[in-house]
Amino acid sequence: MRGRHCAKILATAWTDSMNLDIYVNYRGTCEQAFRFYEQHLGGTITGVVRHAEQPNPHIPEDWKEKILHARIEIGTTVLMGADIPQSEPMRSAYLALTVDSEAEAERVYALLSDGGEIFMKMEQTPFANRFAMLRDRFGTSWMLLHQPGSERHS
Repeated sequence: MRGRHCAKILATAWTDSMNLDIYVNYRGTCEQAFRFYEQHLGGTITGVVRHAEQPNPHIPEDWKEKILHARIEIGTTVLMGADIPQSEPMRSAYLALTVDSEAEAERVYALLSDGGEIFMKMEQTPFANRFAMLRDRFGTSWMLLHQPGSERHS
């Protein structure tokens, strides 16, 4: 019994001491993406470091104001990102955004799909009242969900 108790304490300490966050690379549009998410998704940008702030004499002049590291909080999730010259759009990973109403799902879908690529249009599925998969104009892949019974009433 003592071994199980120690394992449980260690597991709790392990999970309490770390966070699993998301890091997305952009091809020069990190700042525009984060400003867009801040404005339209209610995020808060909590940090921005530009390439010019690092001691690297080989940074091209037109790249110095691009983002070396940025951090935005959207709800309880932290999204970090950077501008990387040869980065590719997200392929098999998605940011899953769950919203609390069908109207909000439609609003966010319209915003994120504008100028982007739709993989699955917004529709009802067996697991969600509204569900869509898309890549926004900045190259970030999203799953949008409004699940049955998640409607908030004021």
